[in-house]
Amino acid sequence: MGKTSLVLLLCLMIIAMPIAQGVELGPNAVENWFKKLPHAKQKVTKFHFYFHDIVTGKNPTAITIAQSNMTAKSPTFFGSVAMIDDPLTIGPEPNSTIMGRAQGMYGSADQNEAGLLMTMNFVFTTGKYNGSTLSVLGRNPVFNQYREMPIVGGSGIFRLAQGIATAKTYWFNTTSGDAIVEYNVMVLHYTH
Repeated sequence: MGKTSLVLLLCLMIIAMPIAQGVELGPNAVENWFKKLPHAKQKVTKFHFYFHDIVTGKNPTAITIAQSNMTAKSPTFFGSVAMIDDPLTIGPEPNSTIMGRAQGMYGSADQNEAGLLMTMNFVFTTGKYNGSTLSVLGRNPVFNQYREMPIVGGSGIFRLAQGIATAKTYWFNTTSGDAIVEYNVMVLHYTH
């Protein structure tokens, strides 16, 4: 794609998406949202979905972008960092309906056990949350049955969100490293 085509595509996207599913965007809209915040009600929203982390094949959704000189010698791959754009689906099947994407990075941050630092956004692409995001920043000890990671914020409908994302491995291929992870998310956010 040529440089001009890319610029036109980006401009079209910016013009076409001024609102994230009923939430006005832009600095003035955010300022008005904050002015109404004292009168807003808190709401708890629950999500259940599957995270498909595919590191192999023709279309991987997670790729290694950095590693240290010692990563290959480390039993935990300490220092390895991956960029992700993983589908979030309603069911565990790879062809299940996509409700969003997990976009961000994870890195091996523990020298003694398989523990990842997860920094990612759950980007919702369908339904009433389309265009809104939840931001996750936390530790993921991948071989624990259940892992809790904090929701530290969000955008769109989830401005100032906080909560917990609980992960449980649904399927893991020890040969390829591909995984499907079940997520249960509880998030506290505001409604006007």
